[in-house]
Order: sequence, then C-alpha cells, then structure tokens
Amino acid sequence: MPPRKRLLVVNVTLQSNEWDYDEEVSFAGRDYRLVRVGTSGDVKAAEDLVWRWSLTADAIAVTGGREAAAVGLFHGDLAEVRKVARTTKRVPIQNGRMLADVLQEWAIRHVQAEMPGYFNNARVVVVGDGMRHTAEVLREFTHNIDFTDPMLRTDVPVALSTIPVASRVVELGMRSWRSTPEFVKEQAHAPAEWVSDKLAHAAAKDADIIVGTFVEIDNFGLEDLAGRTVITNAVSDERLESLAARGVDLVIDATPRPFPFMVVTAMLEAMTAALLGPNHELATDHVVTMIEKGGLEPRVLRPNGDRRKSRFAFVIHPLSTQYFNNVQPLGAVQKVPGMSTVVEKSMAYLPPFLYAHIPSVKSPTGAEAEGWLITVGGTPKEMLAHSPEFTYSRLLEAAELGQRLGAQIMGLGAFTKVVGDAGVTVAKQAKLPITTGNSYSASGALWAAAEAVRRLGLIEVDEMGRLRGKAMVVGASGAIGSVCARLLALVSDELWLVSPETAKLLALKRDIQRENPRAELHVATDPGEALADMDVIVTATSAAGNKVLDIMKVKPGCVITDVARPLDMSAEDIAKRPDVLVIESGEVKLPGEVHIRDIGLPEGVAYACLAETIVLALEGRYETFTVGRNIEWPKVKEIYELGLKHGMKLATISGVNGVYTDADFDRIRSAALAARAAKEGESGQDKAASGHNTADRDQTTGEGNTASEEKPAAPKRAVKRHTEAKQVACPRCGASGDAPCVSASGRPTKRHAGRDAT
Repeated sequence: MPPRKRLLVVNVTLQSNEWDYDEEVSFAGRDYRLVRVGTSGDVKAAEDLVWRWSLTADAIAVTGGREAAAVGLFHGDLAEVRKVARTTKRVPIQNGRMLADVLQEWAIRHVQAEMPGYFNNARVVVVGDGMRHTAEVLREFTHNIDFTDPMLRTDVPVALSTIPVASRVVELGMRSWRSTPEFVKEQAHAPAEWVSDKLAHAAAKDADIIVGTFVEIDNFGLEDLAGRTVITNAVSDERLESLAARGVDLVIDATPRPFPFMVVTAMLEAMTAALLGPNHELATDHVVTMIEKGGLEPRVLRPNGDRRKSRFAFVIHPLSTQYFNNVQPLGAVQKVPGMSTVVEKSMAYLPPFLYAHIPSVKSPTGAEAEGWLITVGGTPKEMLAHSPEFTYSRLLEAAELGQRLGAQIMGLGAFTKVVGDAGVTVAKQAKLPITTGNSYSASGALWAAAEAVRRLGLIEVDEMGRLRGKAMVVGASGAIGSVCARLLALVSDELWLVSPETAKLLALKRDIQRENPRAELHVATDPGEALADMDVIVTATSAAGNKVLDIMKVKPGCVITDVARPLDMSAEDIAKRPDVLVIESGEVKLPGEVHIRDIGLPEGVAYACLAETIVLALEGRYETFTVGRNIEWPKVKEIYELGLKHGMKLATISGVNGVYTDADFDRIRSAALAARAAKEGESGQDKAASGHNTADRDQTTGEGNTASEEKPAAPKRAVKRHTEAKQVACPRCGASGDAPCVSASGRPTKRHAGRDAT
C-alpha cells in the first residue's frame, strides 16, 4: 500500500505576517504541512494567495478580518473578507466558525464542571462580537452580561435567533444593510457605539469576566485586569505574559494548542475538511470526531498561580430601633414623640437594599472573596409580629439583589435565620445557595468559651482540653444550642440541657447518649437551682431579648457565652455581676486587612455566621450548607477546619461593653475569687452559728427542764456574733463588717455578695 499523502493546509490571514510559519506536523494519525501567510490588511493580496494556494493545497483557512480592523490594518467592510473566502471552490475554504462555536461552548462547560459555580451570577463584559457564542452560553449561568456592541447589548440577535419567522425577516433586512455603503453604516452606528462603549467600560471596572478575542480585549484598553478571568482564543506565550502582567487570575483559551506554534480555530477546521476532500461538506459530527481523535481540549491557564475570586452576599437587619439612629433622617424622625414605632413598622416593609460592599477578603491560600451586606428593615419584634412568609418574601428579594450584584452564595444573619423553618424554605425557592451560618456559630461559641476559660484560669482543664466542671446550654433544643450541647457533652463532667421544649430535650439527650458522651446529662425546662453550680453556660435561645436566666444566681467566675441574636443577656444584668464573664459568642477575625462598614464589631471582625458564608466563598463551595434547625456535627467540624485553612482566627473576646482586655480578665478573676472567699466564709460562719445554736439549746434544756424553758433570744445573739465577726471586703461595694451592701439598684441588702444581694 502506497504511503498516504501529506495534506497541505494554508491559513491566509489579513493580520500581519509576524506569526507566519511553514511547518510539518502529525495530527490525529495524519501528516500535514501547515502554512500561514499574513497580508497586513491587503484584501487583494489575500484573494491572490487563496487562488494560488488552491492549486496545491487540500484546504484553506481565511481569517483575520476583525482582528486586522481592530489594530488598524484593515479599514474596509468585513463583507470584503467574506468575498475572499468565495474566491474559489476548488478546495474547501473554512472560516472556523463551526469549530469555534463548539470549542467556546466546551470551554465554558469544562470550567463550570471542573469548578462548580464558577460562572454563577458572574459580572461579564463581552468586547466586540468575535466570541458572541460564548456570551450566549454564559447566559445559562448569569444574566449580568454587558456588551460593547450596541446590538448585542439589546439582546436582539439572541432573542431573534429563538423566533424562526422573525429570524428570517431580519436576515432579509440584513442583506440590505450589508449592501449599504460602509461610511453610511459608520455614521448610523457611531452614537450607539459611543454610548455602548462608555457603559461597557464602566461595567468592566467591576467585571469578573472579560470575553473577546485577544486583539479586541487589547484594543479595549483595560490595563488593570487584576483578579479577573479572561475568556479568549489563540493565546500565545507572549499574549499570556501580557495578561499575567495585567494581573489576570484565569485565562480560558478556547483554542486548543496541539503544536508548539499557535494555530487558529479556522486552521484546525480546515485540517478536518482536508481529510474529507473537496466533494464533502463539513459537518459538526466531523468536527467532533477530529476533536476526539486529536485529543483537543480548551486550555485553562493560571498566569499568576492558583488563585480564585468568589462573591458572596449576606443579609443583616436592625436588632432594635436604636440601630435606626445611625441612619439619617431616620434617627431624627425617631426623636419625634410617638414616631419610633411608626419608623419601626415602616422599615419592615421596605424592600432589601445594599448596606455595604466588602471589596476583598484574602485567604493565605491565595483565594479571594468579594461581598455585599444586604439589609432588610424588620427588627426581631416586627418579624415576630408577621407570618414567616412575610420574612421569606424579603429574603427572596434579597437573594435576587444578591444575584444582580454577582453573588454566588448568600448567608442569613441574626433573626432572619431563626424565623419560620430556619432557612429551609428560602433555600428551596432562592436562586442562590443559602447558609444560615449556624455551623460556624456553634463552633465559634465554644471556641470563644474555651479561650475565655483558659484566660480566666478559674476552672480546671485537663491536658486533653476537657473541662473538669459543669456546663449548661440554655436553648439546647435549638439549632445552635443542640450542637453546643453535643460538643460540651464530650468535654465536661456534667451537662444540663435546658429548654421549654421537653420532648425535643429528651430526644436530644437520647441522641447524645448514643454518642457515648463523657458528661453526665440532665434535662430541665428552666435553669432553676442548678444554675448556681455551673462553670460554663451557653445561651442560644430565640427569646428576642427576653430574660432567660437570673444572673444573680450564677456562680462567681462562671463563663457565659451568649450566642443568641438579639442577645439573651442585657447590659443591665451583666453590670450587676462584675465577677462573671459574659461574652457575645465567638466573633471571627478575618484574614488580612478587611474593610467593612460598621456592623457593631471591631474592624476586620465578623459574626461567625457571616464568617461561614465567607469561608464557603473562599473555598469555592457555592452550596446550601447549613439550613434548618438540625445542625450536622460533621459540618460543624468541617467549617471549623476550613476556617483555619483560610486564616480565620478567634477575634478578641468581646462583651456588651466592647473587647475584654487583660486588665478586664484580671479584674473579673479578682472579683470572682473574692466573691467565692466571701461565700465560703459565710458558709463556714453559718455552720458555726448553727453549732452555737445547738450548744445554747443543750444548755437550756438540761435534765428536768422542759422545752418551754428554752431561751429564744440565743439564736439571735448567735447571728449577731456571726455578723460582727464578718470582716471580708465585699467585691461589689468594697464595704466590710456589718455595713450594709449597696446593690447595683441602690437598695441596701443584708449580706455582702450573698444570694440575697440583688
């Protein structure tokens, strides 16, 4: 059998001759000679070349008209380029459109499969119309697409392509348009092109993805491409270096590179046509076969390393009417007598709006996230006053706003994650993945409690980090409370589960017992007498600010972690106990320098539920992670580990009055020790007094005496002696001896730092 002929394929292009080549290669089992000839915009030269090469070539690719026009080499009508392709029918002449459409779509779907959610709600700017099909494919994943071409901006081509009759009518009209002199078309297009270009440049400043041929993007004049993805074609080494210098994160090259030199898509298409011969019309099936045999695939290039920028939204809301004072003119209106309630009710009906933009959160891994805080106007009081559907509708509107901003995941903050079914309905109906952040909130709460216990130094902790003491979870039947209970059951000696939902408590206790906990478990509907013996307390109720425990009954030196939003513990109650440490759950310090508009926390610090949303974005996990009232322990552990991976740290421990300093810990420790000493002294003296009473009774009820001969004044004298003997300084008021103790309310009490003090 004679050897098969080496196929000759020629690329005649209107671009310059800078990249001309004449190479012999093997591809998909066949040998080829590949030739590129540039004419620098000379259409007549291109026609001559096509005619001359058609005498010997097996197929020809005609390209470069749009690119030559973009760099000023060609000033004619693109219809002239199409005429070049009709110079001869001797051999197949390809323009690459068929293969380009396949490869462009494949490139998008390939990246979306490898990095799920990558294009979801992305802000895209399409430069020129050289990669129009890419924009059409991207519409499946995002509607945030802008164009420099005014026709594409109005969606007319896409819309008409779906209406066969209209498409046919428009095609007839376009034939007349194509025959219109070029200078007339330029005059007609100029105003719309100017406006469209200005709008596209404005959109490009915030764009996540830039789409276009390299020449079109280069001509667009956007020098700063930091953090962006570029979807283009025919990326040579020189072009890749240029994109790297502009800070591009990801380059998606729709043109495969099977050879050491760069060939355009039309050339690969012409190579396929050469295999078929001049009497066969090239079809999509032939192109697909060639792709499979040649092992072609899009190129995903990371010129600046493995980096990824994600986008998130997070919903917040005012926790009380006091928050309206920070927003004018609402603050001024609230000061008018009787208007506070009016403002509160009116704000609940406002549509969600953008409160703050978080430009960047950078992980040590190189990942980056951008986000937006979206606020709904309802306070917890107003949310509870309406049906859950009222809040659901606001959250779904917030999700739509998040989509338009470009978010790939949305978190629910504060009371928005408590209402109704805790995010389940919203997650089902929203077009964004939803998370309540409760997994990280539970983790952060105990993270903070463990650090507070360590710094206070009043509770014994063994070498394994286990608490040699008693713990209580108030609100244990809730989403966060139940997870806190499971964790505390592993690290404490004794654990009390408290909630008015008795059946849920019993079920929770049984579940924890199956996990072989270390702690002895108890259940109760209220904290009750057990409160006085607790070393660590977690409050995680949905009481909307109502009192859940009596802080005056809490053990001196107890660490209370308040996870609830609004807080379970009021500032007034906390002020009554300077010997107790009350922390507001576990806030998280975000990595790097992060600028967030005031949300009531120090700079760069976020609530754990917000931090969970950010961690998921940094990890590229655009998925519904935590919803509902049953939090999964594996997810709590996973989000904690992911947080460490991305540089999350426990923030400085804060209370109602701000950050706790070392001096604050010393002060609370000293007050707790003094209170414990005073309590022990009282206990000992009470026993002594009891002994005196017994002796007095023995002396007055000797042999022959009757009970009626007892002296009732003796016990009173004993109490008096006890009071006079008491010289321990009161940690509350500083007094000693039998001076009355003045409580936080100003009311004198009988005993210093005792249970009677209020």
